[in-house]
Amino acid sequence: MRTYQLGRGPNQPVGDVDVFRWDGYEGVGAMPFRAMWYQVPAGGSSPADQHPELELSIVVAGAGAVEVDGRAPVEVRTGDAFLLETEERHVVHNRRPDEPLVVFSAYWFAKEAGNG
Repeated sequence: MRTYQLGRGPNQPVGDVDVFRWDGYEGVGAMPFRAMWYQVPAGGSSPADQHPELELSIVVAGAGAVEVDGRAPVEVRTGDAFLLETEERHVVHNRRPDEPLVVFSAYWFAKEAGNG
């Protein structure tokens, strides 16, 4: 068994968001997906992002809203999951004024998973 702890890997800031990609941990290369944690600061938002990977995210702590392709934001809170399809432009907003929003994401190319 291996453990991966939030905040113990290398931090790669993206705007005001702290990103901890699992690529920085030893021995993760054999997994069929890539993964990361990210923290959106209190009252903040992630930069707009769009990518070719599918992305499955789980809210680890806090409450927020996910805006996709300019549509009305969808509220999410601790324990909720959301799946972003390929090329969906998205922004993650932290709705709490006093604590970070912490999200775990696994992402992969559809062809890698045998889905296309």
